[in-house]
Amino acid sequence: MRPLEGLLVITLEQAVAAPMASVRLADAGARVIKVERPEGDFARYYDDVASGESAYFVWLNRGKQSVCLDLSLETDRALLEAMLVRADVFVQNLKPGALARLGFARERLRRDYPRLILASISGYGENGPYADRKAYDLLVQAESGLSSITGGPQAPARVGVSLVDIATGQACYQAILEALIARGRTGQGADIRISMFDTIADWMTVPLLQHEGGRPPERIGLAHPSIAPYGAFATADGAALLISIQSDREWAVLAARILGEADLASDPRFATNVARVANRVQTDGLVAKAFSQQSAAALSAALEAAGIAFARVSSMADLSAHADLKRIRVDTPGGPVACPAPPSGAGPFAPVPSLGEHTALVRREFGK
Repeated sequence: MRPLEGLLVITLEQAVAAPMASVRLADAGARVIKVERPEGDFARYYDDVASGESAYFVWLNRGKQSVCLDLSLETDRALLEAMLVRADVFVQNLKPGALARLGFARERLRRDYPRLILASISGYGENGPYADRKAYDLLVQAESGLSSITGGPQAPARVGVSLVDIATGQACYQAILEALIARGRTGQGADIRISMFDTIADWMTVPLLQHEGGRPPERIGLAHPSIAPYGAFATADGAALLISIQSDREWAVLAARILGEADLASDPRFATNVARVANRVQTDGLVAKAFSQQSAAALSAALEAAGIAFARVSSMADLSAHADLKRIRVDTPGGPVACPAPPSGAGPFAPVPSLGEHTALVRREFGK
């Protein structure tokens, strides 16, 4: 028996953040009924690369039941109400105020269904000065300052995945699990409100405090603003290996066994991390010179033997063939897709639904 079996989750969701939260609930055994507008979640149409389906939709909607409703119709609002009567969790990421305009104000739901856990995701919260702004992942990456510390010296950059959406969905999932634990003790539900901006602002604590402490972080690409050497270096055969030196002891090992210059461990320009960061150009130059004289295979073996942390700077082709990549089979309307396994490794994993696949079944079940 999976941990959340027997729980009913209703979602009014689209795109990434809310579906990220609810797919984790589905993976853990909850029954998730995804309410879609008649044309469907717009993430269904982002691309068609996964057996003819959207990669985003396949990733975030396995194991859910799809019900198409037009909530401008009284009959379809009545069906949603009937589902909420039995629901344990209700997840939604409509624009602030939209739920209330449909007749499902949170205050009313909390009053009528005191055991219900409501989880609402917004861009900037419900009541602040930015509450009415549209908020998508890249917009919040920019607004939060995340873009300003991402990329190289020439320009800010987008994080290459939907980091804000993913972080927000995971925060929502965590809050729902906490609320389920609390309900088990008190019998009371919860009104959870998660904003994308709040989520990523929390993740930005270290660079923010560094700025306010007078040491704002710089954009330095594949390097670390506070540690040296910590970055990618080219090998003799054109590969790139990224190393991380976390202590002065590790620096001494690197200097002696990889760079062939044991005296660097006591050289005042490099002996401490503070000194190495202050002399980053010279520090990185020493590493770059040594790496440029050896192949990736030889360096990897030497770094492994020396206990130095390193990684290959991989492409998507490298990830696809990675020895440690675990996959799951996800059935979709267009055919099976091999996806990376979720961190929990739990299963089994039910199929991705076609649009409205379960509408008739749910109408019969809930009598509307």
